[in-house]
Amino acid sequence: MTKLPNCPECNSEYAYEDRGMLVCPECGHEWSALSESVTATEENLIVKDANGNLLVDGDTVTVIKDLKVKGASNPLKMGTKVKNIRLVEGDHNIDCKIEGFGAMKLKSEFVKKI
Repeated sequence: MTKLPNCPECNSEYAYEDRGMLVCPECGHEWSALSESVTATEENLIVKDANGNLLVDGDTVTVIKDLKVKGASNPLKMGTKVKNIRLVEGDHNIDCKIEGFGAMKLKSEFVKKI
């Protein structure tokens, strides 16, 4: 588990992360987790698409095959363009918002970089 930084307002060590923001429970101050220095694990995160191209945050990709989505009546169609991806650790290593579907997590093996 990575150590989160102390609150810049009151220097409390009890800060926690909530939806990409860091929050201090003592003084209520909120600040962006992105403004803090990048941890070593995020620096070494290497994600490649189906063709072996290196992906970075903010890339635009397309889906290379129809994907069934739990809870959705229709599958995510091949050729769907996904803009402004965010890379994360885990099995589904792409966080994104897809028009018509909302927030999704995708596996990089099912997308290709545009």
